[in-house]
Amino acid sequence: MFNQSYLNVYFICGTSDVPSHRTIHEVLEAALKAGITLFQFREKGESALKENDKLVLAKELQHLCHQYDVPFIVNDDVSLAKEINADGIHVGQDDAKVKEIAQYFTDKIIGLSISDLDEYAKSDLTHVDYIGVGPIYPTPSKHDAHIPVGPEMIATFKEMNPQLPIVAIGGINTNNVAPIVEAGANGISVISAISKSENIEKTVNRFKDFFNN
Repeated sequence: MFNQSYLNVYFICGTSDVPSHRTIHEVLEAALKAGITLFQFREKGESALKENDKLVLAKELQHLCHQYDVPFIVNDDVSLAKEINADGIHVGQDDAKVKEIAQYFTDKIIGLSISDLDEYAKSDLTHVDYIGVGPIYPTPSKHDAHIPVGPEMIATFKEMNPQLPIVAIGGINTNNVAPIVEAGANGISVISAISKSENIEKTVNRFKDFFNN
């Protein structure tokens, strides 16, 4: 069952997002110990693991998340999410249609990326638990990212649909969270702010502070 507090500190990561002196297992466990509320496995890029290697890693990271009672979400890959019985899936506008996914993922978390009003108007939110809005700020993590929409887009969506849980994504760090919270976001999702942090515990706790007040 989805709880919007899962979105508070939402960590997204794949092997290419982790510094060379760490493993993704080490980074994720440090983030889990510090108190992230949701994890999304996003294995992208030229060096991304494929097929069985990706499956094995997904199972290992899922097991790690469940040790800390944190839901494990798969990015885009419907077949992988089904095979490992993931806690949910997050898809973009160009990925499989939510309506089709929903038939495989009853009682699972479904997230959808929405960048602007046009995408919002075209999106069927019937089966969607939350939307990921962004990029809020310029981001180095996604080469195909849209133009930054700013925290104002969150405020706009909240005004249009106050009950819809929203997580902000894109270029977020501990220094620019405040406007996002003020705009009404239920949480923030980050990649490099945690994966490349020199002090993951401190970073995660700083993010948590914004949603515990």
